[in-house]
Amino acid sequence: MKKVLCLGAGLVARPYIQYLCKHGFHVTVASRTKEKAERLIQGCDNATAVAFNIAKDDELLDNLTSKADLICSLLPYTFHVKAAKVAIQHKKHFCTTSYISPEMQALDDNAKNAGVLILNECGVDPGIDHMSAMKIIDKIHNGGGKVASFTSFTGGLPAPDANNNPFGYKLSWSPRGVLLAGRNDAQFLKDGKEVTIPGKDLFDNYEIMEVPGMGQFEGYPNRDSLSYIDIYSISETKTMLRGTFRNLGWCATLKKIADLGLLDIEERDFANVSYAEMTKQLALSDESDVAIAVAKRLGLEKSDPIINRFEWLGLFDNNPIPDGINTYLDALCHLFEGKLQYAPGERDMIVMHHDFIAEYANRRERITSTLIDYGIPNGDSSMSRTVALPVAIASRLILEEKMDVIGVHRPIIPEIYDLILEELETLDISLEENTTLL
Repeated sequence: MKKVLCLGAGLVARPYIQYLCKHGFHVTVASRTKEKAERLIQGCDNATAVAFNIAKDDELLDNLTSKADLICSLLPYTFHVKAAKVAIQHKKHFCTTSYISPEMQALDDNAKNAGVLILNECGVDPGIDHMSAMKIIDKIHNGGGKVASFTSFTGGLPAPDANNNPFGYKLSWSPRGVLLAGRNDAQFLKDGKEVTIPGKDLFDNYEIMEVPGMGQFEGYPNRDSLSYIDIYSISETKTMLRGTFRNLGWCATLKKIADLGLLDIEERDFANVSYAEMTKQLALSDESDVAIAVAKRLGLEKSDPIINRFEWLGLFDNNPIPDGINTYLDALCHLFEGKLQYAPGERDMIVMHHDFIAEYANRRERITSTLIDYGIPNGDSSMSRTVALPVAIASRLILEEKMDVIGVHRPIIPEIYDLILEELETLDISLEENTTLL
């Protein structure tokens, strides 16, 4: 029985562990909190849990890696390179769902010399987005065509039946990560021109977009889209834009959250400070009604839906800011964690939509590819399944020696994406493609 070492027992680990155990592999789950790992392996005869802290247990990492055939890191991205280096030293394959950092890319020669695959970006976004996009891009190129335009948007959102709060959003990953994403600059190519959107203006630059069968969403640009022109080998394209989907009203609300200063990460003292007092300080007002103070500060009417969302969230309440919180951002995260959770039985969903313009010698085509996936009530979320199952499938294929690739990779070559997409279809995760002549 081949052995897999899974580092981390977080939100997406369960489907990874369950899939590999079901396919006859032994999985060791190493987590800082052993009890979390033990809960995830319940029902699996061929799995074990180990207490492990990546930050300090270097000897244990070395020992666990030496005994495994493949290592998958589902830890925070800052620890992937450390784990990958140990895997390469022991000539073991390594997988993760996170973006390839420059430090990870620098391991390419070492991985090739060790004869191992270091597979990154094998989740949903990044992951399924890469694979489904490259399948279409390669088909266009192999048919003698060129990609004139490519846009791709993905969102993790509550399913329509669970979309029942004023924010139109619920947490399927870290609220800090969700909110910090609103501080990033964005770069993309639009109609042949490079566009840069400073982080402070990100939420002013969204479009209302229609997804077939699902209705309208707000789509805003996500970080650096320009690099994907080379990654996807579409130097001919005039438009290259990757972005994020949210429900209507999100962008205007997050813009005002940022304008008020709630995304600030400077440390400060909140001892004996309530949320209302904190918010009033940010409003820079002596107005006794904190809602009116915030509305004036942001140039809104008190009746504006954004002010109503702030009130619903708890920003105007007299509840004390908990001990241990020392930034505006973390104070906001605490409210998100309290109010934006899924109730038992509620479903999340993943919405992904690619839109291509392909040009051939004798025709132009619009090609769309759409994924709608729902979580399982009282079971695995769509976010956990779509992040974990691609890397679980990749792990199985590597161990079964069906993926003959070495070095540092993302799943953008047919040798990787064809097999993973094929298996995902058997698990009811697939994209629907449509082509129309222009």
